[in-house]
Amino acid sequence: MCDAAEVAAGDLVVEIGPGTGVLTREILQRGAKVIAIEADERAISALQENFAPEIDRDQLTIFHDDARTLDLNKYGLKTGQYKVVANIPYYISGLLFRSFLDTPIHPNTLVFLVQKELAERIARDPKESLLSLSVKVFGDPKYIGTIKRGHFTPPPQVDSAIVAVNNINFKGQSKIEAKDFFKIIKLAFAQKRKQLAGNLAAEFERSEIEAALSDLNLPLTIRGEDVSLADWIALTEKLCSN
Repeated sequence: MCDAAEVAAGDLVVEIGPGTGVLTREILQRGAKVIAIEADERAISALQENFAPEIDRDQLTIFHDDARTLDLNKYGLKTGQYKVVANIPYYISGLLFRSFLDTPIHPNTLVFLVQKELAERIARDPKESLLSLSVKVFGDPKYIGTIKRGHFTPPPQVDSAIVAVNNINFKGQSKIEAKDFFKIIKLAFAQKRKQLAGNLAAEFERSEIEAALSDLNLPLTIRGEDVSLADWIALTEKLCSN
């Protein structure tokens, strides 16, 4: 994970849920400064004991916060001047991707250990999804590697994978608003079995949708999963320009 994030001396790294500090120790040994966000008071006590020297020299700062309600402003972070490296809870993976990508205070690199199926959907699946587009519109995801369940104690029921997101910046900048992009893709994937035009008709005139698709040389029968990110941005621009 540290290799994927290219963690080096002088970096500022945010870690979510450090737990016992295994990943924390590796990040610190590479000379980076760590902001650790932990919800469990028992884990915080252990971290404070195990990393007392690093805390004393301000290389490690621990915040007792819930990752589900992050306020990035309170940590003194600056846009594009920090990295996120974390083994995150599977059940809030989507939330944490959005928290660090769809924000004015975004990192320059994000590396998460997530459920393998989720990583594949984001970075390997040729078909797009609400999740994959939500990540790709902010950066370039890459599937780094699989971590088998047997590497964990106790072992989870599924394999995990490391996914990295680089070149983080909103790709629709100067063309569309993020809120409009998400409005469009949420409509498009509301009913997965329906064609794109049918889903968008819940909000837009059919003639307007057909004209936009025609301008982009997209078939009227296309489904949302087969539309590229570039075409999603262009479609959003056409439908939300008024």
